[in-house]
Amino acid sequence: MRKLQTNKPEVRDLVVGNGTSGTTCDAEAAQVLCDHFQQSFTIEKHIDNCMHDEMQPECSFPLSVDFDEAVVLQKLQHLKTDKSPGPDGLHPMLLNCCAQELCRPLSLIYQKSYDTGILPGDWKTASVCPIYKKGSRSDPGNYRPVSLTSIPCKVMESIVRDTLLDFITDKNILTCYQHGFRKRRSCLTNLLETFEAWTCALDEGLGIDVIYLDYRKAFDTVPHNRLLLKLMKLGLPDNMLRWIQNFITSRKMRVGLRGSFSAWADVLSGVPQGSILGPLLFLLFVNDLPDWIRSEMQMFADDTKLWCKVGQVSDSISLQDDLRQLEHWTDKWQLALNPDKCKVMHICHDHATAYELQHNGKPRVLDVSYEEKDLGVYVSTDLKPSTQCVKSANRAMSVLRMVKRNFPRIDRDDFAVLYKTYIRPHMEYCIQAWSPYLVKDIEVLEKVQRRATKCVMGMKGKTYEQRLQLLNITTLEKRRQRGDLIEVYKILTGKEDMDPLRLFQFAPRELNLRGHHLKLYKKPCRLNIRKYFFSQRIVSLWNSLPIHVVAAPSVNSFKNRLDDHMADMDNS
Repeated sequence: MRKLQTNKPEVRDLVVGNGTSGTTCDAEAAQVLCDHFQQSFTIEKHIDNCMHDEMQPECSFPLSVDFDEAVVLQKLQHLKTDKSPGPDGLHPMLLNCCAQELCRPLSLIYQKSYDTGILPGDWKTASVCPIYKKGSRSDPGNYRPVSLTSIPCKVMESIVRDTLLDFITDKNILTCYQHGFRKRRSCLTNLLETFEAWTCALDEGLGIDVIYLDYRKAFDTVPHNRLLLKLMKLGLPDNMLRWIQNFITSRKMRVGLRGSFSAWADVLSGVPQGSILGPLLFLLFVNDLPDWIRSEMQMFADDTKLWCKVGQVSDSISLQDDLRQLEHWTDKWQLALNPDKCKVMHICHDHATAYELQHNGKPRVLDVSYEEKDLGVYVSTDLKPSTQCVKSANRAMSVLRMVKRNFPRIDRDDFAVLYKTYIRPHMEYCIQAWSPYLVKDIEVLEKVQRRATKCVMGMKGKTYEQRLQLLNITTLEKRRQRGDLIEVYKILTGKEDMDPLRLFQFAPRELNLRGHHLKLYKKPCRLNIRKYFFSQRIVSLWNSLPIHVVAAPSVNSFKNRLDDHMADMDNS
């Protein structure tokens, strides 16, 4: 299945020059991609004294990084041995197998590197793999660079990252609007908070204007000196700032295609994609963005959306003002937006207002979108999940057809692996945020499972219910209920880093006379889109759970107790 699903497109016929000719070999294609990736780097402007004074820290905090042998040994033993090595050729399998012998010398190297603020030259090189995104395969702009860097350096990055993350968590530095690359936060938490705000507004009779922002090569264009200013503002000690500065500057890269490489090129800006520390540095760089915005917003790394409630045309003025403020922020910190890819969506209202961004000194009216892919979930202007149901069912059916072509005889054990690993996840990705409630949408998803169960040997002539029982699975609708309950448990018990009051309202104590202590209050709803959203549809089912299920000490324990409870309910 891994080989069947691995997409290895031929990157040889890239358009070069004036577009009249194409590349003929891997080495030429690698050089074209390298030249294209190099064009996206930011030439940083001078930082004036005013900005430098503004970013002076109020105080500096002591922060020590522990490169003890035991810490290094643990990191080496947890390396994934199937990952690719960096340009230095040191494979993670080698480091993993020789962890006992290598932990001491690496510990000494790491400590020396941190104390002096200098990294070995091999650690600052990267072999870039071009990953195809979408559009024409002959356009170099449709490929994303992902860096393969030194594995020993990644181990050190991991230790520095853990220390820096503990510091950030302790000081509560990261904004609550950021969900990317954070523990106990995910695409799901982002979408739940977003759709909660949107469905509430629609139920109040208001519309919503949403602006989806797109940065131009966000990770590759972060200016180094401005990033260091922001890190200095946090109060990080000088030795850590010096090491990070050496880590992100004077780097080199080359593009590799099937063993052929381009010439080495200087990396002038950005945080390395594919590194361990890079994503956290990017989060810190954009962390102050919400301070410039008055509208509601959500962020997932560089994916940012702003919105405002619209009852009349004048309500959109504040959102346009926020766009102007955003332009000031991008101009100051040199993280440019791409107006051609920024979109506006008018949800459930007719007060269509035009929004604009400055592009090359001229106003550029944002394109109106009627359907947008938000963190992998398709959102339409009516907020109904029909489009997402069709798209996810089509993806799952495509994989199912591939399985049927390549596995003519599937027994029950094979089905358990193939279906649960490669097919069903397409229909359950972030399902709590877009669970279908219309019969036609429910059937679109269930139809995939009906067909999948017929592929197993010995299932011919049996009903769908009999097939489910023999294969020991349930309907997708029942799995969605189970997933909803698990997510409620995570949110209410702090397993997800979310404020429960943003989604739920606890039942008044004087009314909570029976059952468990985490009962919720179900608010009256006017619209079905609100009535069947996660925070409303699950309340009655959650309140009906017995005390011993809700009081489970862990997520796994809750799942086991919930499965036993649901089995007892089915039997009764």
